[in-house]
Amino acid sequence: MKRSILACLAGLLTWIVVVTVINRVLRLSLPNYTAAEQTLQFTLGMKWARLLMAIVTSVAAGVLTSWVSRSSRWAPLIVGSVVLAMFVPLHIAIWSKFPVWYHLTFLLTIIPAVLVGALLPRLGNKDVNEVYRASRQSFIGGHQKSRQPLPPPGS
Repeated sequence: MKRSILACLAGLLTWIVVVTVINRVLRLSLPNYTAAEQTLQFTLGMKWARLLMAIVTSVAAGVLTSWVSRSSRWAPLIVGSVVLAMFVPLHIAIWSKFPVWYHLTFLLTIIPAVLVGALLPRLGNKDVNEVYRASRQSFIGGHQKSRQPLPPPGS
């Protein structure tokens, strides 16, 4: 339990640190980005850069959360949910400043990106399908019903 709490805190801290670093890189590398940040008048390229920043940040938070928790299947979901909960009120407040596709892309990718990041440390040298199957089985309760092959047609 303590490890899961620590993992959640580490994931949230990672989200904050990584988004801050990437945002500083955007300020230095994109002309007029800092001015656009003040008024929220971003170009299309800046909007996509911000969305990519959120996805990369969420994946990084998922990686660290999974690495710290090792076995907690809930910690990455909690981290993604907390990040989403933090941003929903903000996006409601600035709804008119951005197109709907921007808000939906941002909000709907947070949890999946954290969960994808959480799968990455488990991959190692394993097959992606094997890791997905194992994660899915542990998430839904342990084991999957065995499926009998269908009889051949016409029998």
